[in-house]
Amino acid sequence: MKKEIQRQIHKIDAQGKILGRLSTEIASLLQGKGKPEYQPNTDIGDFVHVLNADKVKITGKKLEQKKYYRHSRHAGGLKTIAISKYKEENPTFILKHAVNKMLPKNKLRTARIKRLVFVKK
Repeated sequence: MKKEIQRQIHKIDAQGKILGRLSTEIASLLQGKGKPEYQPNTDIGDFVHVLNADKVKITGKKLEQKKYYRHSRHAGGLKTIAISKYKEENPTFILKHAVNKMLPKNKLRTARIKRLVFVKK
């Protein structure tokens, strides 16, 4: 007999919080690691609603130095984009990318990342 999963909604205000520390907190909630019935092979995580994702704090010299890489799989197709450009154009990408990289690389990853919701105020 299957037990029904009770998913909660966690609302997190990202204003002034550091990117990496916030990402680990969100990844843990998405996996359900704080629940007593947690098992790595089951998806019992909660929903996470993030407010003010564009006001997350990026420490050090990352705004000038950190870059994201994409490749088109053609010769010379490497694209590099600075984190400062993403912060202006698409600030939710930075947080979603960090959380996605912190989740385990398995079949449950896509279902977990879909429960991360960015709320506009």
